[in-house]
Amino acid sequence: MVVDTNDFPGLPPFPSDIPTAPLLRLSLQKLLARDANEVQRLMQACEDIGFFYLNLEGSEEGRGILDDADKLFQTGENLLNLSLEEKLQYDFSSQNSYYGYKAQGAAVVDRQGNLDRNEFYNVSKNDILGVTPPLPAPEILHQARSILESFIRASHSVVTLILTLLTDSLGLPPSTLTDLHRLNAVSGDQVRFIKAPPQPADDRRTALGEHTDFGSITILFNRLGGLQVLPPGADAQWVYVRPLPGYAIVNLGDAMVKFTNGLFRSNIHRVAAPPGQQADCTRYSLVYFSRPEDDVILKRLEGSDRIPELEPGDVEEEVKSKDWIIRRALGRRTNLAEIDFEKSAGTEQLSRRIKV
Repeated sequence: MVVDTNDFPGLPPFPSDIPTAPLLRLSLQKLLARDANEVQRLMQACEDIGFFYLNLEGSEEGRGILDDADKLFQTGENLLNLSLEEKLQYDFSSQNSYYGYKAQGAAVVDRQGNLDRNEFYNVSKNDILGVTPPLPAPEILHQARSILESFIRASHSVVTLILTLLTDSLGLPPSTLTDLHRLNAVSGDQVRFIKAPPQPADDRRTALGEHTDFGSITILFNRLGGLQVLPPGADAQWVYVRPLPGYAIVNLGDAMVKFTNGLFRSNIHRVAAPPGQQADCTRYSLVYFSRPEDDVILKRLEGSDRIPELEPGDVEEEVKSKDWIIRRALGRRTNLAEIDFEKSAGTEQLSRRIKV
């Protein structure tokens, strides 16, 4: 395990005596330069575990994202510290929308029916960029629209770079993946602000159950531990992903598994109580989720010799990106309908089955 000493100022250090996920550390600067070795390492990460660290400090583009993220951490803290009464005005789940507010305990995290222990607020890319009419929102978010737009555009630019490099590495026709994720098209892309308060010392458990992400690429900013991944392998154990200053944590989602018929991995992960002294702190996170455009069918892409063929007799589900995301995002909300845990699952089973 690599031990870093540059933890985040003002927060307890991440413990140095617990196992952490051995994720590759990639450089945005090198990827922007199309460094062949770095692109190969990107492919390795996408095929092996679907998670990697991305160093943003070495490029102007990356430093801009870090600056925006710093400002939005404060926005998220202010937003999620509003009164519950005010926040609940922006819970749009009854309107079949996953945007807006989700209260703590509004969703189940496991088959035993335990409730989640975090709250979050989803901000639509379509709204912020003017692709669709604006949604009702607290004044805090109205004041933050310009910084949200900057963060979304910069984050989407990183997503576009990654998708371009993966398209080329797979030998797909140019722009195959990027054409499914156009910035100004209607899609489920969003910024998520998350707050997870300290859990009771005698009852610390999973705050967000094991899952795969719904879309294509996730860019996550954390300052406290809590994220855990289950690496591939029959005897794998849950391990923490340690937040690193100057880095984003990037992972692939279900769409990339479906597009590549399992060549790329959308790895299973969960959120537990932070380790060590960090468990006594409120954990805030900032996420950019990139998802295919609403009408994109999530199925194997044609045109690459590297993407495995379907097994004889396999039939792919004809599901649109929007329908997949709604099914997954709202399928475990306790206020909507009887919960079908299996139907609301993602590619977890495929993730467990392939390359183990």
